[in-house]
Amino acid sequence: MPKFVIEREIPGAGDMTAEQVRGAAQKSLSVLRDLGPEIQWLHSYVTDNKVYCVYWAPNAEIIREHATRCGIPANRVSAVRLLMDPASAET
Repeated sequence: MPKFVIEREIPGAGDMTAEQVRGAAQKSLSVLRDLGPEIQWLHSYVTDNKVYCVYWAPNAEIIREHATRCGIPANRVSAVRLLMDPASAET
């Protein structure tokens, strides 16, 4: 399954309370259940004003549909082409 990184511009994202994070995650999971098993949320990274989410999905369109149904932006949806980490330096 292709992996995608979604960049969401959300002013003040880094100031969300635990309750707000829980509510956002619950909404996302509810929409994912409605969309079916072909799209999966792996995890997200929250910065001051952006959230970077990693998903498995068959295409970018279903990710955008998820964002629309959740009422959150998907400003950039990028397909992951490869994973690079410290082990990449080894031969």
